[in-house]
Amino acid sequence: MAVQHVQLVQNILAGNDELALENRRRLDRAGVLAVNVMASPGSGKTSLISRTISALQGQLRVGVVEGDIAGSVDTETVLAAGAAHAVQINTGGSCHLEAGMIHQALDCFDLHDLDLLFVENVGNLVCPTHWSLGEHVRLCLLSTPEGHDKPIKYPMLFAESDVVVVNKIDLLPYVDFDRAAFQDSVRALNPTTPILELSCRSDEGLQAWLDWLRQR
Repeated sequence: MAVQHVQLVQNILAGNDELALENRRRLDRAGVLAVNVMASPGSGKTSLISRTISALQGQLRVGVVEGDIAGSVDTETVLAAGAAHAVQINTGGSCHLEAGMIHQALDCFDLHDLDLLFVENVGNLVCPTHWSLGEHVRLCLLSTPEGHDKPIKYPMLFAESDVVVVNKIDLLPYVDFDRAAFQDSVRALNPTTPILELSCRSDEGLQAWLDWLRQR
């Protein structure tokens, strides 16, 4: 008897991509730019989003979708920073957000009252890469304490990112992070993506990030 193989992963991703396309259409109709923030836990995803919201007060209306396995701490943080609206998604164990989750979350927003939507994905350098959400920008965030070898270990995330942000540069004197090696590794995977360095604690480099975002 012949063995039959079910192409489950391909079918799931195809369904996800269809919903992602519909999400993108909804965002486009409302004139909202969506940024999918992907990084490991502790890299500073919430800090970057919060600092951006604070810096853009009175200029852009910002919404946030927070993805976590459990809890709502980050949602409370971005609301305190001045987010116009925030929606919490608890995956209950899943290591990434999916387009269907974002599809439901968008129903909680009046998209015409937003200019910018951040999606803070679940902290992970692997799983989120494979799942399109309908975003316009894929942001890969790395912090200096994580080390400069992450593009070598997790190449797909860096290869498919529209911008790479290095956070916690205020810690450079205290950690083993080789800037040149990191940039060379990213450039080998993604020759044109911007690499922006900043510190959410000191605000060093933050203006360059804001300028890049405004241009989008």
